[in-house]
Amino acid sequence: MLRSEIIDDPTDLEALEPHWWELWSRSPSATPFQSPAWLLPWWRTFAPGELATVAVWRGDDLVGLAPLYLECQAAGARLLPLGISLSDYLDVLCIPETAEPVAVAIADTVLSLGWSQWILQDLPPGGAGLAIRHAALESCQAVDHAACPVLALAGDQTLQGCVPARRRRQLRRAHRAASRRGRVSIEPALSDPQTFLDHLIRLHRARWAGHGDGVLSYTRVEEFHRQALPQLVAQVLARCWLMTIGDAIVGAYYGFHHRGRAYAYLGGFDPAYAEESPGALLIGQAIRQAICESAEEFDFLRGQEAYKYSWGAVDRWTMRKIWTRSKGR
Repeated sequence: MLRSEIIDDPTDLEALEPHWWELWSRSPSATPFQSPAWLLPWWRTFAPGELATVAVWRGDDLVGLAPLYLECQAAGARLLPLGISLSDYLDVLCIPETAEPVAVAIADTVLSLGWSQWILQDLPPGGAGLAIRHAALESCQAVDHAACPVLALAGDQTLQGCVPARRRRQLRRAHRAASRRGRVSIEPALSDPQTFLDHLIRLHRARWAGHGDGVLSYTRVEEFHRQALPQLVAQVLARCWLMTIGDAIVGAYYGFHHRGRAYAYLGGFDPAYAEESPGALLIGQAIRQAICESAEEFDFLRGQEAYKYSWGAVDRWTMRKIWTRSKGR
């Protein structure tokens, strides 16, 4: 027997964390972006509307979770997922054996809220949110939303089995160029998340200066990452690297690893070292580490920037689905 509730108090959302982790670990479509390490700091930092998260219980076990909030507009309220904008994948969480009744329970519960549109975007292929149906809901057909280029991993530390030969030659040339300027090292930077973020923010802002300034130029985005990264590190989900040439830290890489997939989330480099391609060298190191950790895929996440395809990545699309209320409901 399932029971559902609407969580509209942030304190109650925080209290859900241990149950949330257990559900997240058992949900097939879960990524780091649906974890409490990511979404709780997101809500604390942004809280852009009225919290309206749906939790579904079987006894004392959390078996379904739809982290949602209401965004009020003149044209009517929209029901949106927590994590929107900064998250590359969004979804509801459920365990396989209760997926169908949980989907019904979530739909039943959200119908008690006052909204005109319910939007789930950035749904991964096979995402649990795609299966939500209800007689009182009119849904548009799921449509492609964003391309996430993905590289299938194979081979060894030479990258020969997965990365095109041209890109591997470019990496060798970049490393030789960097070596001419001083000793080159790329080291993990997980022992002190805040110091890593200091370097990442500095380098990201330098990289994007005059070109839109980059996402880390916003104070609240920085605040969010300063809360989220230590928790991601504690859960062994984060992968952070710093590149040094001589005595200068010239590049930073921020990514994740979960269930056989590596995710490349953010990076930055010192434009004074652009000829040495620190960004590419860091990605090369991240791919090698992912292979070492038996990852099957390296996900470059949203965006069709040309450099992603130079690594051999191919597009995988997230989906977007919108529900409205059936007439008379």
